[in-house]
Amino acid sequence: MITRSKLLAPKLLAIGGAHIDRRGQLFEAHVPGASNPGVMRDEVGGGVFNAARNAVQLGVNVAFLSVRGGDAQGAIVARAIHDARFDDLSATFLDRQTATYTAIIDNAGDVITALADMDIYETALPRQISRRKTRDAIAAADAILTDANMPAEAIGKLMDLSAGKPVFAIAISPAKVIRFSGMLSQVHCLFMNRREANALAGRPPEDESGGPDILQELSGFGLARAVMTNGAASVLILENGRISRMEPPAARRIVDVTGAGDALAGVTTACLMQGLGLADALMSGMAAATATIESRDAVVELRKNIRFQGLAAPARARIKTIQEETA
Repeated sequence: MITRSKLLAPKLLAIGGAHIDRRGQLFEAHVPGASNPGVMRDEVGGGVFNAARNAVQLGVNVAFLSVRGGDAQGAIVARAIHDARFDDLSATFLDRQTATYTAIIDNAGDVITALADMDIYETALPRQISRRKTRDAIAAADAILTDANMPAEAIGKLMDLSAGKPVFAIAISPAKVIRFSGMLSQVHCLFMNRREANALAGRPPEDESGGPDILQELSGFGLARAVMTNGAASVLILENGRISRMEPPAARRIVDVTGAGDALAGVTTACLMQGLGLADALMSGMAAATATIESRDAVVELRKNIRFQGLAAPARARIKTIQEETA
């Protein structure tokens, strides 16, 4: 794995969600309208937070900006950011409630439904974008990683302040990804699943009729680079108008899909920041996603995960070569 010193490590500014992630998993097949036995787990999650926790494991320095409430959950989030060894630029609002995400997952590891209680991101996070501290952090960063948890106006402001620097983006959900509409040409690389891509292209999220043509439509809207996942099916890659396909590693067993997309985004971003091409970077990203869905944890320890090490070996070897040449 990467051993580059912190002084030489690329600097990533991550802006977006960091909140309490509650996941209830059923022991047996889901019975609608009934009480289903299972187990509930709480941890700190969020699209950007999970992605950044993966990126930092590949030798990237992370500064992190989010918002939280002045409640017990906010203190838990603050501790998790500290433990992740991020430079925490977040703001705490004593009169607000920390955001939460609650998902119900079936016994096969797939999400049945989820509820996002995240009003604080809508009202408080936009205020942080224009702060002097944020502008200084953008200036110091080599790249920006954000998600669609902010209103479109705040995302647009971030794009403008980040002009000239690559902005990587995570779609989050079909309802929120449309916030990137009108500014796709400013996104360096967008990570999304098929439902989110459909929504961004103006199609019903559940539409299964399209494939590469969805990315072709988005390319026409100015999007230069994107990664579109579709469960266990092929991953589609858009790069400067050219669309290609990669097959993800087959999971030995799906335990919990939570965090898989974030792992793919975080690891791919880290690899791109260290000089890999998109296809090679995505190889490691897919390896991290596979290791994640085979675990009950939303973020796995990649350095200790033999599964990730084996699947990502070719890309990891190339990262090492780049590192040695620039050290």
